[in-house]
Amino acid sequence: MAYSTEHKAQANTLEYRIFFKNCNGKYISPFHDIPLYADEEKNIFNMVVEVPRWTNAKMEIATKDPMNPIKQDVKKGKLRYVANVFPHKGYIWNYGAIPQTWENPAHIDENTGFGGDNDPIDVCDIGSKVCERGEVIKVKVLGTLALIDEGETDWKIIAINVEDSEASLYNDIEDVRRLKPNYLESTVDWFQRYKVPDGKPENQFAFNGEFKNKDFAIEIIKSTNTQWKALVTKKADRGEIDCMNTTIQESCFVCKQDVAKAVVEAAPASGPDSPIPADVDKWFYYQKN
Repeated sequence: MAYSTEHKAQANTLEYRIFFKNCNGKYISPFHDIPLYADEEKNIFNMVVEVPRWTNAKMEIATKDPMNPIKQDVKKGKLRYVANVFPHKGYIWNYGAIPQTWENPAHIDENTGFGGDNDPIDVCDIGSKVCERGEVIKVKVLGTLALIDEGETDWKIIAINVEDSEASLYNDIEDVRRLKPNYLESTVDWFQRYKVPDGKPENQFAFNGEFKNKDFAIEIIKSTNTQWKALVTKKADRGEIDCMNTTIQESCFVCKQDVAKAVVEAAPASGPDSPIPADVDKWFYYQKN
């Protein structure tokens, strides 16, 4: 299924939003309405691209906003940009989320001993194409890394766009290690150090930072999909998460299209991009602990 986006306000501002439509031009939530699977029989999953490779703006599905548009994360009233921690420029993969998944904070992961981070599960696309914000791509899952981020379980799925010219060569995590030398090690390094320029300690990992294989990763995704189902059917405490959707009939949060349209129309009109602050291009260097 093809999806399209509608941009509101100016990029690089607090008001900027990216709303989603399905192939019929109907508004949808990228969190709740885009299916988990692009092809369940082949274990091909949908991925919502939040951050294109090499960019710095920390974009994410706004789980607490009606219709869950993509917006830029904010801290202390300022837009968040990830630092360039040498030798990494911005994000080193297309970064995003798998829809219809949720890492429940109340669910203690048996592998890590920590609750979830209250977001859809994250995915890193290692394909060659630099995707666009809001693009929905089909990915083949290859493995996963278990990040422990400030006391929360934050799984990072490693995947490849099925349309990549080399996708057929990648079928499990060891293929990444063999065909992209040092890419997995660089991925661990990125997640370990990306918050250090903000004055935070290095992140930790379960399994001593070792990657788990494809089968393990798919089971983690299925588990977070089960938690999402509980979320949208009121069988789990949703806290501040907004579960408004337009297609999940078994959900008590399903709404009519005119309600979804009103949410989008209430956002500011689109405009030219606002300049990115100059210090976003600054490089940080430090000795790894």
